Amino acid sequence: MADENDKSTRQARGARDDRLKSALRENLKRRKVQARERAAITDPSQNDDASLDEGTAGKTGD
Repeated sequence: MADENDKSTRQARGARDDRLKSALRENLKRRKVQARERAAITDPSQNDDASLDEGTAGKTGD
């Protein structure tokens, strides 16, 4: 009888661990996507500023 309880407890713990692993994996994927989106949003604005600076650096003040 005690063996059955121990076995069901281990199975429940294993199922819980599997759920936690999958939840953590999904959370990590979501956070990576968010980080990529933030990086993509900030990079173009920096590149636009740099291209403006390059264009004005070659001109002289006539």
